[in-house]
Amino acid sequence: MGTSDIVISSDSTCDLGEKLISERGIRIMPLTVMLGADSHRDGIDIVPEDIFAYFDKTGELPKTAAPSVEEYENFFATLVQAGKTVIHINISSKASGSFGFAETAAKKFGGKAFAVDSHALSTGQGLLVMKACDLRDEGKSAEEIVAELEKLKDKVNTSFVPDTLLYLYKGGRCSTLSYYGSKVLSIHPMIDMKDGKLYPKKKYIGKMARCLKNYVGDLAQEYPAYDSRRCFITHSGSDPELVAAVRAQVESLFTFDEIIETVAGSIITSHCGKNTLGVLFISK
Repeated sequence: MGTSDIVISSDSTCDLGEKLISERGIRIMPLTVMLGADSHRDGIDIVPEDIFAYFDKTGELPKTAAPSVEEYENFFATLVQAGKTVIHINISSKASGSFGFAETAAKKFGGKAFAVDSHALSTGQGLLVMKACDLRDEGKSAEEIVAELEKLKDKVNTSFVPDTLLYLYKGGRCSTLSYYGSKVLSIHPMIDMKDGKLYPKKKYIGKMARCLKNYVGDLAQEYPAYDSRRCFITHSGSDPELVAAVRAQVESLFTFDEIIETVAGSIITSHCGKNTLGVLFISK
């Protein structure tokens, strides 16, 4: 099977941005964002600014929904009928029903479609998508790519620091006590993923710039060995000066071939809120 016969696809929650998606030939399955009664497709007809405006106006978070089994079937069928084998990388099964639906759909294509539970979200998921593209371009088979992704997925550092816990609190992912305590004490937690679930790993106190500096320093200490191919700095509309400072620190503490900045899409933004920032890479 040639590399051109394998298509890498992903849920829209991979947050890779149009340029990378186009360059690497990645196909995207959009999740749904509902603002009240209005339904929108993530990355297609809604942007994070719409979510901030909706939240400011109503005080309510949007609801999100996974594609159905039938939608995944149709998505895979278009590609398989064109002679392709599809490897689809889903948002963590602990965060969405997407993987279960995609896996059910994939089984109907007789080894021509594979669903992979990334155990991650945002560019943590995106790192696996990019790794799959690398392996495809190296001439690996679909089965080899899937096996490698399964080995790597729990080595992905998917962590971020939110500027406010309001969105996590409103979404039921943070207690009332934690939320009000964070406001009073100016606490910014590091939110990490383990076994596909989000949890607060560490607390930083003070202004966001100081917290992010400590966060990047802690990552460098915790992960002395890492895949140096690439790193993502992903944020939800953070101050450009903050992003630049984080990038400079990453460049000084790590040796990545490329550091890619991306902006979080609507699904991730609706859970974490504005000014959230994460540095994501694969550890060894």
